[in-house]
Amino acid sequence: MTDMAKDLTTAAPPTPRLDFNTPALQRKRRRRALQDRLARWYVTVGGLAVLGAITLIFFYLIQVVLPMFQGAELSARGEPQRPAWLAEQGKALLMAVEEQNQVAMRLDARGQVLFFEAAGEKPLGQVALPIPAGAEIVSLGRDLPGSNRLVLGFSNGQALVFGHSYQVTYPGNVKTVTPRIDYPFGEAPIPLDPQGRPLHRVAMNVGSEGLLLAASTGNQVLALELSREENLMTGEVTLSERRLELPQLAEPVKALLIDPRQLWLYVINGRSSADVFDLRRQELNGRYKLLADPQAEVTEVTALLGGLSLMVGDSKGGIEQWFMARGETGPELKHVRGFQLAGSPIVQILPEERRKGFLALDAAGNLGVFHSTAHRTLLVEPVAGAGALAALSPRADRLLLESAGRLQSFALDNPHPEVSWSALWGKVWYESYDEPQYVWQSTSANTDFEPKLSLAPLTFGTLKAAFYAMLLAAPMAICAAIYTAYFMAPAMRTKIKPVIELMEALPTVILGFFAGLFLAPYVESHLPGIFSLLLLTPLGILAAAYGWSRLPERIRLRVPDGWEAALLIPVILVVGAFALGMSGHLENWFFGGDMRLWLTNDLGIKFDQRNALVVGLAMGFAVIPNIFSIAEDAVFSVPKSLTLGSLALGATPWQTLTRVVILTASPGIFSALMIGLGRAVGETMIVLMATGNTPIMDVNVFEGLRTLAANVAVEMPESEVGSSHYRVLFLSALVLLMFTFVMNTAAELIRTRLRKKYASL
Repeated sequence: MTDMAKDLTTAAPPTPRLDFNTPALQRKRRRRALQDRLARWYVTVGGLAVLGAITLIFFYLIQVVLPMFQGAELSARGEPQRPAWLAEQGKALLMAVEEQNQVAMRLDARGQVLFFEAAGEKPLGQVALPIPAGAEIVSLGRDLPGSNRLVLGFSNGQALVFGHSYQVTYPGNVKTVTPRIDYPFGEAPIPLDPQGRPLHRVAMNVGSEGLLLAASTGNQVLALELSREENLMTGEVTLSERRLELPQLAEPVKALLIDPRQLWLYVINGRSSADVFDLRRQELNGRYKLLADPQAEVTEVTALLGGLSLMVGDSKGGIEQWFMARGETGPELKHVRGFQLAGSPIVQILPEERRKGFLALDAAGNLGVFHSTAHRTLLVEPVAGAGALAALSPRADRLLLESAGRLQSFALDNPHPEVSWSALWGKVWYESYDEPQYVWQSTSANTDFEPKLSLAPLTFGTLKAAFYAMLLAAPMAICAAIYTAYFMAPAMRTKIKPVIELMEALPTVILGFFAGLFLAPYVESHLPGIFSLLLLTPLGILAAAYGWSRLPERIRLRVPDGWEAALLIPVILVVGAFALGMSGHLENWFFGGDMRLWLTNDLGIKFDQRNALVVGLAMGFAVIPNIFSIAEDAVFSVPKSLTLGSLALGATPWQTLTRVVILTASPGIFSALMIGLGRAVGETMIVLMATGNTPIMDVNVFEGLRTLAANVAVEMPESEVGSSHYRVLFLSALVLLMFTFVMNTAAELIRTRLRKKYASL
């Protein structure tokens, strides 16, 4: 007992207990907890900021785009005026407003031109036109919208051509508009009818070759060409004339209009018939029925801006658009589209001077605002009583009405009439086109340009470029990812994967520059070689694999397992060199020395140097790293237990790959494809530099294209802020955003479904 007690007393002291609640550890825990909270808040705030930024971008695009689809607004400016000077004037034949909306012009039946303030407060001056003694004004005709040139037809068979212009000056820093009357072909009336009969209808057009006048005396149509020549030394002006012989009509003439190129003379006669005369041949081109309703009658005919389209108003409130287009037997007058104002007869059609829009006024005083190209009715509103006369300002923002001795001014807000759903996404029949088409052409050199803002060819080009890029990138990237993750040796994988991912660091502008300046002409000059390369490469790989399988086992075992892919490098190089080297010989043997001409002449396939094939090669190269990296990670992340279990049960490596590995990795592979497709859809620089930017709808791989993203990049710097063109470009960006959103949402739903379906493997 004594010895045992001694042993216990001499035993080692007990190990001291660690204290986990020291002040230092407490400070460390508090610091770590603070860091965790800060990190959690930082990640939360960052994620919410990203979502908020995307939401703000979406709503900003909506805010920019929505004004395009709003209608027109008409608001009265003050109370109707009943000026005393208006009662002293004769019956109004015409009113007009100058561009600054300060001065208006009124022409009455006595030949008095009165200039007055557009607000209707006081007159500014009056000019008496040189009307021949004993003659009266019988008819009035106008040149193209925006020209301010007019012609008066008199009862003695003569016509007077004059114009009204406005000079803006700033005396004493005060804007002053000075109106005046011009006589471009002299103050003396021009004799149109040698017999001196009244000119019941008259029309004019001033073209590059001179003045063309047309008039009718009952059923007879007269035409006169006047060429104006000025002596550079003396300034003397001489006029030479030529009369055109036109056949007599069976019915009285209601209206005359002249084509701006002086090719056609439109004669509206009877209830709703139009005779079109070929002025070059001086013969009838054809007789057309303008109205489908036999009970309706033509009441007003006016040319739109540019003079190509005829707007025909009828007695039932309808307005039809017609223009010349190529038909089966030659040029024909074709019906394009129709509009409806109300049930009363159309008495006046006012074309805009800078757009393809127009206003219409009916006998009941209803006003309609329309746009021809967009086939859009923007406003229908009663504004006056019966017998009103209207004038529209050149900027189409001010309307002046005279009715029952009163003047009323209206402000018209109509900023985006040329945009409609049909104009953006449907086929539109544009002036001088043979048929409705999808066209994007936002600008032109002439002032009477008809905007062509169809997004259909741009959307088609976007999908076409993405399709050909994915056609090249998807099979190569997915197959490479599967082989790299499943068959390749780990040491080789650590070298190959970073190299492929490094391809993504190459700027797309460099790829686009390379594709546009080198690849496009190279593909054009080596077409047989390119197609031979696409065909021979898989055949060469299969042949090499078959040859490798037939080699003695002692030779095949010298190559480490998983390194066989390195043997394909010389095979691909040899096949590529052979295919491209044989390109010239194949072209001489099979395509007459030029495959491009053979495609165009023999097969009728158009060929552009910068085409979808070049885009597919260049953009496919850019998309491959995205798809490869994500798909390879998905395949490599499949648990080894699944692979080994399948092999242990007797499945071959190929069966294990197709029935276990790919199914398990399918959500990741699908995500890789969707991300690659999103990258292809949103790509800008490659398609901008390698496609030729031709907005056409053609599946031909040898034709060019234009994408939504490239179109925004090209035209946004040149667009006017707030214009329809500007907002349509923002709509293009919104379409891309919506496409990406819908595509990613669908991809997430499909990926979640695949994950649930194969989670039990």
